[in-house]
Amino acid sequence: MGGVSHATVIGPEGLGQIRKRNVVVAGLDSSPGSIDDVEDIDGREEKRRQPVKRACNECRQQKLRCDVVQDPYTACSRCRRLKLDCKIESNFKRIGKRSRNAEMEREIIELRKQIANVQATSTAVSPQQQQGLPAKQDASQISPAGVYPTPSAMSADQYMGSHEAVASLLDLRSGFDGAGYMRNGNHQLKRIEDVAVGPEKVTELFNLFFMFYHPFLSFLDRDQTPEEYYTACPLLFWTVISVGARRYQTDTHLLNSLAGPVTRLVWSTLADVPQSHHVVKALCLLCTWPFPTSSTSTDPTFMLCGMMMQVSMQLGLHRPSHVQDFSKYRVELIEDELRDKIRTWAICNIVSQRVATGYGQPPSTIYDWTLCSGESVDLNFKLPADLKARLEIEKFCDKVTKALYTNRRDPVGLSADQERPSLISFLSRDFDELEGQFKLENDCITDLYLRASNLHLHLSAFFDDPISKDYRERLLSLYVATTSFLEAAMNLETEVGPVLSYTPYYIYQMLVAGGCTLLKLCKSFFAAHIDMEYTKNLFNRTIWAIRGVSVSSNDLPERLAEVLAQMWRLNGTPTSSASNAEVDGSLRLKVRCRMSMSLLYDSIWRWREDARTKGRNIEAYLKNPTNPDSAAESSAASSVGPARASSTTPGVAGGDPSLAPPLLSQAALGVQSSGNGANALPSGFMEPNYEVFDPLNWLLDGLVEFPYSYPTVPGMETPGIV
Repeated sequence: MGGVSHATVIGPEGLGQIRKRNVVVAGLDSSPGSIDDVEDIDGREEKRRQPVKRACNECRQQKLRCDVVQDPYTACSRCRRLKLDCKIESNFKRIGKRSRNAEMEREIIELRKQIANVQATSTAVSPQQQQGLPAKQDASQISPAGVYPTPSAMSADQYMGSHEAVASLLDLRSGFDGAGYMRNGNHQLKRIEDVAVGPEKVTELFNLFFMFYHPFLSFLDRDQTPEEYYTACPLLFWTVISVGARRYQTDTHLLNSLAGPVTRLVWSTLADVPQSHHVVKALCLLCTWPFPTSSTSTDPTFMLCGMMMQVSMQLGLHRPSHVQDFSKYRVELIEDELRDKIRTWAICNIVSQRVATGYGQPPSTIYDWTLCSGESVDLNFKLPADLKARLEIEKFCDKVTKALYTNRRDPVGLSADQERPSLISFLSRDFDELEGQFKLENDCITDLYLRASNLHLHLSAFFDDPISKDYRERLLSLYVATTSFLEAAMNLETEVGPVLSYTPYYIYQMLVAGGCTLLKLCKSFFAAHIDMEYTKNLFNRTIWAIRGVSVSSNDLPERLAEVLAQMWRLNGTPTSSASNAEVDGSLRLKVRCRMSMSLLYDSIWRWREDARTKGRNIEAYLKNPTNPDSAAESSAASSVGPARASSTTPGVAGGDPSLAPPLLSQAALGVQSSGNGANALPSGFMEPNYEVFDPLNWLLDGLVEFPYSYPTVPGMETPGIV
């Protein structure tokens, strides 16, 4: 067949014949040993195809260089040093780490079964027999908070039996992670890294959370057990534990111990995609009660808030009835799950709005059909009464922000001076409607949030032009809104007693804003229009309230309370002649980019300038907190004394009688005095990081020059508050 080639397959025998034929052709057939030579050639070819073993089994397993000598055989230096059996086997194969780990896992499962059998038989031992057995960890070996040391730190007598020793080794094998646990008889200790909490303390901390903290952000199911929360999401479980430990009197170090591990668990959980809406719940709690920090540059709250909203939308929480569009798996909607996701989406927007307001940043909220008119179509979209009321309040705050601070024609987004009075008038009417709507509900927490939104509205008065005809009226409205909020905060009391020290971080931020407002108004021409004695007393109580919100020494509430106290004494109490001064521009702000919170940053800048010129150091003052009513530089010599050292009021430094909760709350409800806390902030939160976007941290630590030239502004010739 022309043009078609045929290939012949030659086997090993045929290949050998070809080699022999080639040898004959080469003239080797004249030698009697030519055939043997050909066989030698075949043997060498076979050896060449086989790999040469130049390392012993032990070195090959570890992939190490080996200096073994095969002829005469001499063991390698590594095997001689480690006293290993140095040998070379042709059939040796390396054992991979995965195979070895799988074998270890099988051994662990077998050991666990053996331990379970031994524990089952030990339960049948009579109490008289148990008295003669070696004692396990007793109450004296366990910390009051149920926090157990790591197995590596345990003494030998804490695990007396062989089975307990095996259990501790298994715990070491499993590693310190959020899913780990330790054994104590038949109980399980929840553990995250090197912190473990016993089941009794877990229950106690959950009860503290739902008793004191949950009313401020009520969206979790109180009927679920801690184990169910842990199964659903370990991050949510540990977040609830962390919030409950903020004022845990039994163990004042638990919060600091959890800060680092829980924070690392947050980032490791966010790194795993996809998420669940339970992770969103944990982020809501962390943004509401963040871990204490001494520097705003180490505060991840605003960043976590953005992630919270993005993860929510990625999961489709904003479209709960069409969640199938956001998942590649078939999703069967259950009414309970649908209602839970709707509540979670509402809480996300509430928390996001509060974080934005408190930090003076634009909100990332989405008040769409799901949160506005969904209940008219489907009753599953109907929110609980308290949650709906607080959502309406945050919608009002969003309306204030967009109306007053999002002007596209202004470099800092501030509304025009000629437009602002009309906008304030319309927004004030909306507030009056909300106030009338919620007055009948008689909910003190909802009323507190409502007062905070009114303060957010009227803080814009510091941006007004002093020559405007309604300038004094606007300042008076601001004063009324400030005193109303501060009184509501310091008189906050629920069925468990005064709960100001358990309020969210947002309330603390508004407390500081209220304190700065009183400070500026009392040090200005407006002092002629207010009751100075009442205002001075209210400001002093505000200082103690902010110090009472502090949960750790040297955290931001404690530092800012000290700054406020020093600013009050900066220029002394206004005299009558100063009170009768004409209207001037001393109340206008130079810091104008932080919306309603611009007042706080502006006030701190002024204090920073005065502290820089006088060489003050806030760290020294924190050791002896300033008393605003004292004429001395520090209150160390006054009757008040160091706030934390003398505090007998749970959560209220300085022991201000007006803020003291009942003794029953202190003893029976587990309220902690901030003075009994740790002296250092949690790991990962105490080292300052001086970033460009962090002016508040610059001010409190004094590392930058004052950027504004206040003496060039009329009425600000003297460095200070006014």
